[in-house]
Amino acid sequence: MSTGEQRVERDTMGEMEVPQDALWGATTQRAVLNFPVSGDLLDPAVIHAYGLIKWAAARANRELATVPPELADLIETAAVEVFEGKLDGHFVVDVFQTGSGTSTNMNVNEVIANRCSQLSGEALGSKTPVHPNDHVNQSQSSNDTFPTAIHIAVAMSLKTDLIPSLERTRDSLMAKAEAFHDVFKIGRTHLMDATPVRLGQEFGGYARQLDLAVVRAKKALASLSELPLGGTAVGTGLNCPLGFPALAIAFLSEKTGLAFVEAENHFEAQSARDAIVEVSGQLKTIATSLFKIANDIRWLGSGPRCGLGEIALPATQPGSSIMPGKVNPVMAEAVMQVCAQVIGNDTAVTWGGANGNFELNVMMPMMAQNTLKSIRILSRVLDLFRERCLDGIIANEARCFELIEWSTAMVTILAPRIGYELAAEIAKAAMEGGTTVRRICEERNLLPREELDRLLAPRA
Repeated sequence: MSTGEQRVERDTMGEMEVPQDALWGATTQRAVLNFPVSGDLLDPAVIHAYGLIKWAAARANRELATVPPELADLIETAAVEVFEGKLDGHFVVDVFQTGSGTSTNMNVNEVIANRCSQLSGEALGSKTPVHPNDHVNQSQSSNDTFPTAIHIAVAMSLKTDLIPSLERTRDSLMAKAEAFHDVFKIGRTHLMDATPVRLGQEFGGYARQLDLAVVRAKKALASLSELPLGGTAVGTGLNCPLGFPALAIAFLSEKTGLAFVEAENHFEAQSARDAIVEVSGQLKTIATSLFKIANDIRWLGSGPRCGLGEIALPATQPGSSIMPGKVNPVMAEAVMQVCAQVIGNDTAVTWGGANGNFELNVMMPMMAQNTLKSIRILSRVLDLFRERCLDGIIANEARCFELIEWSTAMVTILAPRIGYELAAEIAKAAMEGGTTVRRICEERNLLPREELDRLLAPRA
């Protein structure tokens, strides 16, 4: 973006060179120099949420006469561009920055102020006619706007990305549960043979896990409804005019379609990030469910000749650089890796939430980044897993029947008829003889053929 030329801007610490065509200012440039940590910029969802907050603040400040109408109009125009992602290239601060997010708030304030200068035909850095602190940041602080931006960004990501992905995956699994209703297979507990189940029942269990995942995601969304906006520096609302939070938050609710409300207690809302920890915990639970489902499907499709092979997974790519014809369950593996990452992200978010001190949490950028990343990668991998694996799964009915017939667990159904000890003896004999429970029963003439067939039928 930069031409290599520099201009000089000034903040309260003095002069600072800034790229000539950059919309950020001196304070942002100091943060760029102070935090060359990861090369990872803060998630754009937070920046877009900030644009919406500054838009709402400008409207409220105009109505309350704390910012002149003509300046509020300019701020709105620039803030909308931030909200819509049109100025994303001007947000340049590393995620590992000041823990309150002040550097990002000032990045937003400076970009909007400089964009207002552009729109007014004034020089970048002139702070004319709009000042980043006096006008763009009027009635606000980093300490109430940054956690508000997190809540908005995470809530919108849950609403538009994760919940729809979970619902689509649930529907796909339910369709398979119905399609596989009449396919009987051996059940397994402790990874060992157990009594038969329907393949559709297994997939119905997976569908129910996704149904509950949707419930958990909606609980997470509900936990974000309270916004700290209006608490300013420490929760007292210093320099925030009466009525500002109600006006701004009503506008935020209107634009997002979410029922945001002012925090019941601003000291809790700014000093603690418990709601984000709760959201991350729900994401971890969802990831745990998805790991189990993906791992089961990987095992059910193992083989294809020398594994379980009860289902066939769609072939997506060659599986080996040395073994021709090998195809691996790569989509399930991708899901499992994403789930492991989400569980790791939750650990970081939990520690971030635990380390709030007195009136402010100072690990917010990291918490925002990890939570949004978890939502994003879960949403993306779910849709890929559904499209490239789940929807194309086929039941191997012959293999399912073969494994039922060979399982010594089938003797369980005979126990009420012949007794537990004799049933155990038959199972042992079948194992030692490399044969089936049915064959041992026939050789010993334990039950009439018709009764034996009826009892050992998987449908029974």
